[in-house]
Amino acid sequence: MGKVNTSYFLARRLRTSQGGRRNSVMVRIATLSVSIGLAVMIIALGVIYGFKYRITGQLTGSMAHVRIAHLELADNPQTDPISADQPFLDLILEIPGFAAMHRYVQTPGILRGEDSFQGILLKGVGAEFDWAFFRDALVAGDLPVVSDSTRNRDILISQRLAERMQLSVGDRIELMFLQQPPRRDQYKISGIYATEMPDIDNALLLTDIRNVQRLNKWEAGEISGYEITTSDFGQISSFSHTLFERLVQLNDPRLNELVVTDLKESHPLIFDWLATHNLNALIVIVVMLLVAVFNMIAAMLIILLEKTSLIGILKALGMDNSAIQRIFIYRSAHIALRGMIWGNLFGLAFCYIQQYTGLLKLNADGYFLTVVPIHIDGAIIALLNIGVFAVIVLMQVLPTRIVARVEPEKTIRFDG
Repeated sequence: MGKVNTSYFLARRLRTSQGGRRNSVMVRIATLSVSIGLAVMIIALGVIYGFKYRITGQLTGSMAHVRIAHLELADNPQTDPISADQPFLDLILEIPGFAAMHRYVQTPGILRGEDSFQGILLKGVGAEFDWAFFRDALVAGDLPVVSDSTRNRDILISQRLAERMQLSVGDRIELMFLQQPPRRDQYKISGIYATEMPDIDNALLLTDIRNVQRLNKWEAGEISGYEITTSDFGQISSFSHTLFERLVQLNDPRLNELVVTDLKESHPLIFDWLATHNLNALIVIVVMLLVAVFNMIAAMLIILLEKTSLIGILKALGMDNSAIQRIFIYRSAHIALRGMIWGNLFGLAFCYIQQYTGLLKLNADGYFLTVVPIHIDGAIIALLNIGVFAVIVLMQVLPTRIVARVEPEKTIRFDG
């Protein structure tokens, strides 16, 4: 026959017994505070991770992780070309974390409409370009056909530009380029995409790389640079640094005009803004956890005061202080678990409703997105639950220390 856990057995009896009115009210308040606190923590983490995954995904899908380009590209989108035949091409394939690489050519221009003009950035890509991101972002039409054999004038335009210029799939558009002498060219809209990122949707158009080379009067082997995708975005700074060191080791004069830039370096304000969300999330978690712990301690103190006579009787029967403390710690653990169950239900329900309906909107000019993004990471939610439960239960050791101050002869005499 197994040994009975007396403390746990009495804690269950204490839970099912009818307590005083104050006891019941404080237990409900403590349960509610844990529920609300955990729900707010889950929502805060869902939104924080939503911003990180959504904005990072939008940027990496349209701009790649690391770029090798002309040194002047950071200050001027229209630069001199570099050769597509570079001594580092085989070297890049050997760097840990490398996933893919493609050529690109870009040039600034103006989209001309019937009644207005819009500045744009025309980006040409080759047959090796990965269209997965823009395929997912496609809202109408098809992606431009880019092959090694034939050149076509298909172009991909954003939904924001299409609506602003009153354009649709199949329309022909005229682009003007302020070169010397100024040039103009016509394209056919093959598809329309939407990313919710204003910096992308307000300007970026994609077409065959040979169209842009022709506009720039470049040869087939002349490009703006290479864009590289890594297998782990979290390691792009390390990858970029390693790539730069390998280029320096080549000691080739042709590489002096090139610069290696990763996405975090080219968009520091966005990533610094995302980093501040970590602090915001930490503040929310700490504040809500403190509120939950405070209410749990208050509830436990009231329960202890109302059960003083029970504590005295248990001591008179020979139960030691630590065993009696465990009774009330088990009781607090049950209150915390019940509150956490409701907190998970409310928090996750809110996150999934927002994720699938997009009810809460944002100002894209200030937040880079049009709806509040949500990303649920099961491992993070599990760790949050474990951490919250552990902190709440451990903190209950403080109020239960009052057990040691209870003197059986006084409590029993008082009841008598």
